Amino acid sequence: MKEKSRLIIIDSNSVIHRAFHALPPLTTKGGEVVGAVYGFLLVFLKAIKEFQPDFVAACFDVKGPTFRHEKYIQYKAQRPKAPPELYLQIPMVKDVLKNFGVPVYEKEGFEGDDLIGTIAKLSPTETIIISGDSDNLQLIDDKTKVYTLRKGVKDTVLYDTALVMEKYQGLKPKQLIDYRALRGDPTDNIPGVKGVGEKTATDLLQRFGTLENIYQKLDEIKPKTKELLVKSKEDALMSKDLATIDQDVPMDFNLQDCSWNNYDKAKATQSMESFGFHSLIPRLP
Repeated sequence: MKEKSRLIIIDSNSVIHRAFHALPPLTTKGGEVVGAVYGFLLVFLKAIKEFQPDFVAACFDVKGPTFRHEKYIQYKAQRPKAPPELYLQIPMVKDVLKNFGVPVYEKEGFEGDDLIGTIAKLSPTETIIISGDSDNLQLIDDKTKVYTLRKGVKDTVLYDTALVMEKYQGLKPKQLIDYRALRGDPTDNIPGVKGVGEKTATDLLQRFGTLENIYQKLDEIKPKTKELLVKSKEDALMSKDLATIDQDVPMDFNLQDCSWNNYDKAKATQSMESFGFHSLIPRLP
């Protein structure tokens, strides 16, 4: 391994979802809907060009409940079901990744984010997570950054600790777990503390650092906010569990399995041609 090598981990489901909703419908000559596959590849090839990785891995969600549903049966219950055209494209993306020599990681009972977090922890090298949302920002540290899609699939931003602190009024990446625990997250149906919004959550964490510390210093908090915190203590602590990415998933991970040297341009070209993505072929590395 060279002195400064780099691993890219793709938060595949979030990128596929973003691509599906951001791009107009696209079909093959045979009528298969492939717009999300195309959008995924736009993001993938842009990241490869920009970061020149030595290793690439892709993580996926597995259909079915996770350990979070065991803690809170309503977890993600309000999320509308995606159309079948989106789900049909997930196996297509996996096939494309196979043709690029990129290993796919997924595990029953866990979300793709948990696998991403575990791989990022196990990886001895610089790591960049490619994601369609901001849930992975909590994983940022000295060797891990997050490359997110701000709008559509072309407007991207690379977050490190400094940029997270700039965006979230001084909060560090790990504090974003406590931030979600306090204000909740309607997307994932994480309840949080009813009546506590972004400003109050930020103010509390700026003063006390963590959710646990807030509950130890209740007497230093304004009566109205204290009342809300006391009333929702159980929900707040559970919400922190729900919002925390598990970085200790039992899984087989070997960095060398993710070597970008496995990339076979002929297979990748054939894959692009099968979908009719002729405009992407010149972008292949």
